Amino acid sequence: MERPASVVKELIENALDAGASTINVDVRDGGQALLQVADDGSGIPAQELETAFLRHATSKLNSAGDLAAIGTLGFRGEALAAIAAVSQVTAVTRTAHDDAGSRLVLEGGKTESRDTVGAPRGTVIAVENLFYNVPARRKFLKSITTERRLIDEFVTRYALAYPDVRFRLVHDGRITFQSSGNGNVRDVLLAVYGAEMAKELLEIGDGEFANSPSPISITGFTGPPSLHRSNRGQITIYVNGRWIKDNSLTYAVIQAYHTLLPTGRYPVAVIFVQLPFNQVDVNVHPAKTEVRFRDSNGAFSAVQRAVRRTLVAGSPVRSVALGAGSGPTTSRYPGWGGTLDEEAFARHEHTQPELSDPQQNLNLSWPENGPQDAGTFAGEIAAQPGNDTAQLDLPRAANRGERLPIMRVVGQVGAAYIIAEGPDGIFLIDQHAAHERILYEQFMTARERNEIASQGLVTSATVQLPPDQATLLEEHLEMLADLGFKVEPFGPNTFVVRAVPALLSKLDPATALHAVVDDLETGKEPLQEREEARVILRVCKSAAVKAGQSLSPAEMEAMIQQLESCHNPHTCPHGRPTLIHLSAAALAKQFGRM
Repeated sequence: MERPASVVKELIENALDAGASTINVDVRDGGQALLQVADDGSGIPAQELETAFLRHATSKLNSAGDLAAIGTLGFRGEALAAIAAVSQVTAVTRTAHDDAGSRLVLEGGKTESRDTVGAPRGTVIAVENLFYNVPARRKFLKSITTERRLIDEFVTRYALAYPDVRFRLVHDGRITFQSSGNGNVRDVLLAVYGAEMAKELLEIGDGEFANSPSPISITGFTGPPSLHRSNRGQITIYVNGRWIKDNSLTYAVIQAYHTLLPTGRYPVAVIFVQLPFNQVDVNVHPAKTEVRFRDSNGAFSAVQRAVRRTLVAGSPVRSVALGAGSGPTTSRYPGWGGTLDEEAFARHEHTQPELSDPQQNLNLSWPENGPQDAGTFAGEIAAQPGNDTAQLDLPRAANRGERLPIMRVVGQVGAAYIIAEGPDGIFLIDQHAAHERILYEQFMTARERNEIASQGLVTSATVQLPPDQATLLEEHLEMLADLGFKVEPFGPNTFVVRAVPALLSKLDPATALHAVVDDLETGKEPLQEREEARVILRVCKSAAVKAGQSLSPAEMEAMIQQLESCHNPHTCPHGRPTLIHLSAAALAKQFGRM
C-alpha cells in the first residue's frame, strides 16, 4: 500500500471480482481521513470474514495450477491484510445466503470487534486514518489534490473497462464522477472525456482478427490525428479487463500514428486486449500493473495493425479549429478526400499547411510603454538545471542588452521565414519563433507590473474535463487568474471561461484552456513559479503567428522592429533560434567571387 489510490485500486478490483454491478467510492481529505468502497457483489460469507483479512488468504485460487491462467483481478490474498495493517478498517458484508450481515472492526490489523448487523447483499469496506501507525509513510504522501487526482484516474480507468458496472465517485461529499452502467462504452467515454472529445474517438473493430488463427482480440477507441496530447498519459491499455502499463504496447499505439502527428505529440487511445488467460502472465509486478505475454511480438503487431487500420479507414479530414485537449489541428495533408489514405500521405508529405484567416492571431502593435522595457522583467521564474524550461532563464550577462543591427525587409519565403538585409549580409528570421519572443517579453513586462491585460468574452465558453484534469485545474484557478484567465466551476468537472489573456482573444477560449491544462498536466515542477512559466510559454506559443501565414511588408517591418528591441532577440522562449545570418562574404564565396 503506497498511497490512498492503491487502497482504492485493490478494493475496486475485489468488488469487480465479486461480480458487483454497482460500486460507490467515497473519499475524504484525499483518502487520508476516509476511503470507503461499497458494492453489491456476492459478499463474504460470515464464517470467512476474519480469514479474508489474513495474509495469503484468497478465495480466487483453488490450486497452485490456477496461477498459470489467472482470470481474476486479484489473486494473491495480500491486499486486505496490508490495508488493515496500516489503518482502521470497518467491513460490513452479507451474502445472498446469510439472513443478516456481519461487521468486523480492525485497527492495525488486529480485530477490535465483531457483531451481526442488518445489511444489503454486498460488501462495504471503510478505511479510516490511513497510515496512522506509519508516520513516515503518511509524511511523504503528496498533497490532497494530487492524491485525489490519482484516485480519479483509477476509478475512471476501471469504469472504461467495465461499462456494465455503475461507478460513483464522491470527494468530500461532492459527486465528481459517475457512469450509467448500461454497458455502452461510449457513454463512459462521454463521462470521462466530455462530449467534444468522446464524439471524435474512432471505434476499433475486430474485423481483421475475427477469422484469424491469432488468439489476440483488439477492440477499443482511438483518436483521429487531430486529437493529440503532449504526453503518453492518455494512452490507456487493458489486458483481459486489467488496466496495465506496458511500454511496448504503448509504443505500438504511437507507432500506428507514424507520420500522422506533430513531433512531440501523442495520441488519445483506449485499447482493450483480450486473449486466453494462459497466454499472459500477470504475476510479474507487486502492483499487478505489468504483464508478460507469451507472444509479445504478436501482441505488439495486433495492437499496431488494429489502430492503424482504424485510422486509415475512418479518420476524418482535420479541421482548422483546435480540438478539445489537443494541439493545432490544421490539416498537414490537403486533399485527403474525407479519409486517411496512405498514398495521399506520400504525395503531400511536404505540402504547406492550409490556414484560414492567416492574420487572425497576429498582433504586432507596439506596447504602450514600448518594447524597450521588455528586458526589465525579474528572474523569479528562471529555470533550474535539469528543468525542461531551462530556456526561461534571463540571458547571460554577455548577451544582456544585446541588440540586433538595423535591418530592411526584403520579403518572405515559404510563408514561414522573413528575409531581411543587414549591414553585412542577409538574415533569415523564423516568424513564429520571433513573434513568440516578442510576446513573451511583453507578457513578462506586464506581469512584473501587474498589468496583464484580460479580455472578457461576449459569450462565455463551457469546458468539460476528465475528473483528474478537473481537480488539477481547480488547484490552479488562482494562478490562472493572475495570468489573465477568468475560469469558474460550473458543475461536476465542468468550467466556464469568462475571460482570457488579451494575447489569446482571437483563439477559441475552450481550446486555450485545454492547452493550458495539458501543459499543467505535463509539468512536474513542484514550485508555483515553474507552473506559471509553463502557462506563460503556452500563452505566447498559442498567440504567436504561425508558419504558413503570409505577412504584409508592414507587418514584417513591425515584427523586425520589435525583435530588434527585445532583451534577448536571438532565441524564442524555448531556446530555438529566431534568426540566422548569412554574411556578404559567404554569399560571395558561394558565387565564386572570392
